[in-house]
Amino acid sequence: MANTPSAKKANRRIERQTAVNKARRSRVRTYLRKVEEAIASGDGDAAKAALRAAEPEIQRAATRGIFHRNMASRKVSRLSRRISALSA
Repeated sequence: MANTPSAKKANRRIERQTAVNKARRSRVRTYLRKVEEAIASGDGDAAKAALRAAEPEIQRAATRGIFHRNMASRKVSRLSRRISALSA
């Protein structure tokens, strides 16, 4: 339990930042789910559009430290590869 005023303030700050990070992570997961659903439906155009919308969100989350940069790049790469295989 935090005793000093500075530790209490740090806890309040951590709680606020955790809420922000959860919201950002949830937002990215929603975009990823839309891409996955478009791929599952077999609609290449919808999947491309969904990925175009999701990619900036994924990179933004990586920039903010929500996800690791390499994980974000890997996710985009794998999704784009699956979409290109879908249209081929």
